[in-house]
Amino acid sequence: MSADFPRSIADETVLEDVLSTPSAALVETLAALPGDITFLGVGGKIGPTLARMAKRAAPDKRIIGVARFSEPGLKRKLAGWGIETVTCDLLDRAAVDALEKTENAVFLAGRKFGSEGNLGLTWAMNVLCPAIVAEAFAASRLVVYSTACVYPFVDVTSGGAPETLRVAPPGEYANSCIGRERVFEHFANTHGTRSVILRLSYALDLRYGVLHDIARAVKAGAPVPLDMGHCNVIWQGSANDVALRALALAEAPPAVLNLSGPETASIRRLAERFGNAFGTEPVFTGTEQNRAWLVDTTLQQRHFGYPEVPLAQVVDWTADWVAHDRGSLGKPTHFEVRDGAY
Repeated sequence: MSADFPRSIADETVLEDVLSTPSAALVETLAALPGDITFLGVGGKIGPTLARMAKRAAPDKRIIGVARFSEPGLKRKLAGWGIETVTCDLLDRAAVDALEKTENAVFLAGRKFGSEGNLGLTWAMNVLCPAIVAEAFAASRLVVYSTACVYPFVDVTSGGAPETLRVAPPGEYANSCIGRERVFEHFANTHGTRSVILRLSYALDLRYGVLHDIARAVKAGAPVPLDMGHCNVIWQGSANDVALRALALAEAPPAVLNLSGPETASIRRLAERFGNAFGTEPVFTGTEQNRAWLVDTTLQQRHFGYPEVPLAQVVDWTADWVAHDRGSLGKPTHFEVRDGAY
């Protein structure tokens, strides 16, 4: 997308346009990449604008979105963007086997929120579902979404966990995500599947995300928790761009790439910036700890450069969005959770 950013984002139509605008580098990458692209689990928070970005960057490719499509109107919206849709339960082995196997696929399915209420389903979605998909799409080039939650906490002055750090997270959710990675690793090792695993740390849409959660709390006068006092975040449009360009990095064994913004962002400082924007004094609870879930994005920047949309711009957009009550997906990130129980 152009660095000539809009001063504000007025509604969801504009927001989804901005989130799905491809960079020139992505257009070049997908032009050199053979084959069409299937998005498995396209119905979540990230999938629709990610698939739309792919279609805008490569209009001559077939872009296929696969999901259960429980959200009313989503299939129609995707079709309006030129994206083919296929209804499929990714836990249904026969249904997944029957899917068209495109040369490229992006795996987005997973479960986090509500995990503690049904841990069996969490493990099924985060381990069994990947096994079904990895076997069925063994001949495809894969981008696999994972999470920075697979890492242990690191010192907030360390610059974040590098991809080489041994994974050792708290909580069953995060350990199920290690299971997801290991399954794709297994199929890469046994079938030569070319893969790249993206350990994403907090993508930002104006309707959800860490900044959205903090801004809404500050505006409402609710306490902002500080125990997880630092985080990494990235504009979802920038994350979308990197994820699609990462198809070119797929290899066997899988490449692993941290995906986030390079700044170690202070929750306190972010709340104070929103307080200034809203003309209110933030209320805090808890105390910053010296360790947090943070990632080192040196490798990401080496391949793709600094995210095109800087953090300061997203803070300004979020403040304006929340100030005008432009909408929320009602999906809190729970960034403050330290025991891994979501």
